Amino acid sequence: MPIGNAQPSVRPVPSGRTDGAAAEAGGRRRGAGSRHLRGGSRAERLAPYVLVAPAILIIVVLRLYPLLLGVNFSFTGDGERNGTTVGIDNYLELLDDSLFRTALGNVGLLVLLLPVAVAIPGLLATFIYLRVPGHRFYRSVYFFPAVLSPVIVGAIFNLLLAFDGPVNAVLGAVGISPVDWLGNPDVAMFVVVGVHIWATFGMALVVFLAGFATLDAALLDAARVDGASLVQVIRHVIIPGLSRTIAFVAVTTMVGMLTSMFGLLYVMTSGGPEGSTYLPEYYIWIQQGQMNRPALASAASTVLFVIMLVVGLLQVKLLRRAGGED
Repeated sequence: MPIGNAQPSVRPVPSGRTDGAAAEAGGRRRGAGSRHLRGGSRAERLAPYVLVAPAILIIVVLRLYPLLLGVNFSFTGDGERNGTTVGIDNYLELLDDSLFRTALGNVGLLVLLLPVAVAIPGLLATFIYLRVPGHRFYRSVYFFPAVLSPVIVGAIFNLLLAFDGPVNAVLGAVGISPVDWLGNPDVAMFVVVGVHIWATFGMALVVFLAGFATLDAALLDAARVDGASLVQVIRHVIIPGLSRTIAFVAVTTMVGMLTSMFGLLYVMTSGGPEGSTYLPEYYIWIQQGQMNRPALASAASTVLFVIMLVVGLLQVKLLRRAGGED
């Protein structure tokens, strides 16, 4: 045969060897991929704990540890018994103190007035959300008191509510006898709480407006089409839709009432008249700052913490039940 027509011989490669190499390479790739996925999933599981670790550390060091120290200190004595263990003597003394019992009674009054403190910013936020005329102006006006110092607010209302002040002058002009707003033990606490609500509801208003941003507008439109009144819309659409927001505002408002009224009490009444405006935080300051009884103040602080914890948990539970949540 001519040499030019000769065909080069090709030796076939066994198919088993090629398939085995390909399978081995694919196995290596799959193994590397599975290890990569396992490593990625492990990192994803650990990422939330790494992110919250600094916050948890700060809470433990600056909150939890001092709290435990305060609870431990409440079982020690004051004065001649300073540093010695006295058991529950401080707590028994609190129960025998009429001022502390008055402070606890005023805590009950705050709980009764809490729905008013939550309803006011809630209703105002509803009107702003529904865009009543002038809603932009009202939003600014309602929030303005929240930026004022409690000392300034207290001084302003001391002038307004003085026995010969503008409020009594207006009442006298319409034939109503003047009221001793800050000197009557039956009235003073209501006045201080009312001033506190006026000065702080701006923050709750902002929270409610943020909650309205998550509300389904289609439900409001459907309610309007069905001819629902404003009261029916609030009861059947807005309140169920904002149950979580209401729970948050209720808890934060109650905590603010229990822990943020010292400035108003100090400026407006100084705990008077006749101790009628005492709250636990003011009692704690008196015992620590004036009576030099830090152990008794620690016991009162522990009682205040337990009250806030119990009231907060009960509020959340009741509001969740009202909102139809488990």
